[in-house]
Amino acid sequence: MAVVDTGGLRKGLTIELENELVRVTDYQHIKQGRGSAFVRVTMRNLRTGSTTERTFQAGSRFNVARLERQTIQFLYHDDDGYHFMDTESYEQFSLPEETLGDAVNYLKENESIDLLTYQEKPIDVELPVTATLRIAQTDPGFRGDTATGGNKPATLETGLVVTVPLFLNEGDLVKVDTRTGQYLERVTG
Repeated sequence: MAVVDTGGLRKGLTIELENELVRVTDYQHIKQGRGSAFVRVTMRNLRTGSTTERTFQAGSRFNVARLERQTIQFLYHDDDGYHFMDTESYEQFSLPEETLGDAVNYLKENESIDLLTYQEKPIDVELPVTATLRIAQTDPGFRGDTATGGNKPATLETGLVVTVPLFLNEGDLVKVDTRTGQYLERVTG
């Protein structure tokens, strides 16, 4: 098992901490005067989804979790959960919303994503950095609206609400950053 100290921590790293799997979402090295340095780590528990902040002495060591990655295809969503298919074995399975977290805002039928498993149990999914989604509902744009004329809320096909420029309308495709949930640009074609 790989071990990393506080100097090797980085965003996105999954470590084992007190018999739980946690993903580092942010960290900050802090040195105060004559005292010893420490690291403040923000992490998300991959089983419960809760986010916590902890402080560790500089030089603390952590076990890096060995995650397996496989490509899966999103099929559909119903009351039983989110249904996927392994693209190699064609085996179908479902995952609960708790495992997927915010990823549910970017899942479109028949699109592929990466599933991360630990000891053969699904624990998280990795999305592409951007997702292209269709605007399902927004107030209409008005004559004279320009690209720099302000913003309005828009509900996308997955239910995610983002702020978009006034000139965009229902049916338009937009690119959204899956890390922040922010509108990036209009997609033509």
